[in-house]
Amino acid sequence: MKIAIIVNNSKPKAISCAKEILTLFTNKNAVVLAREADKFVFGENAVYYKDHFELFENCDIAVTVGGDGTIIHSAKHSAFYDKPMIGVNLGRIGFVAEVEPESIGDLERLLDDDYKLQKRMLLDVTVTHADGNSENYIAVNDAAVARGQLSRIIDISVDMDGESMMHYRADGVLFSTPTGSTAYALSAGGPVIFPEMECVLVTPICPHSLVSRSVLFDSGAVLNACVGISDETPAILSIDGEKNIELLSTDIVTIKKSSKTLKLIKLYDRNFYQILGEKLKERNA
Repeated sequence: MKIAIIVNNSKPKAISCAKEILTLFTNKNAVVLAREADKFVFGENAVYYKDHFELFENCDIAVTVGGDGTIIHSAKHSAFYDKPMIGVNLGRIGFVAEVEPESIGDLERLLDDDYKLQKRMLLDVTVTHADGNSENYIAVNDAAVARGQLSRIIDISVDMDGESMMHYRADGVLFSTPTGSTAYALSAGGPVIFPEMECVLVTPICPHSLVSRSVLFDSGAVLNACVGISDETPAILSIDGEKNIELLSTDIVTIKKSSKTLKLIKLYDRNFYQILGEKLKERNA
């Protein structure tokens, strides 16, 4: 079996944990794959590839070692190549990560196919410009349409299947997957959604209104968002908090369910809402 290990190499604890995982797999005759940037972590005990694309194309399973950010960044590649993935939590919360550092011995179960797969819905996000050109992105957690550097609210209109649905005056609007309902959307006051559901959550960010609430759309909905703002002060589209695109008033952002699916490996039969309660206690500690 060929197992990719993706490590947040800026965290010393993640590096030491990744070395333990390497030893665990190589002792069981598994082949470990890694990025060339992590050669200082794994030495001569891994097969190296130059980037995430080559890494995920050649692996059977991927293990991330870091926080949810490490998982979210890798998840797009995992979904594109249809490879299952599991995360070891070295972050503070770790809603998506499955394994804690003290339980990494349980990763041996991957070699015996002793696990279940949980499928997570993703979002396709397209920005169409006035000249007809467009760019496409995949969101694991969310796509946020928000004001840029100026400290002022903006107007955002949302259509569904060509019909006008909502108009917000706010700092921005979040379009979230069920996975993303425990991320930025939770902080913005949105509801928590069971992660295996398929729907799109729309949540205003700091709305200038007493009655604005989150709205839940069926996964078949095609949503379009436009911003009312001068071209001298563009708004921002943020994909999972790691990719930022400037938006003009003439741009259209289209959000819909992706044809790609994220496959997360589950080793434990745990209740999602129990985990949620435990994690939120940790956040408030």
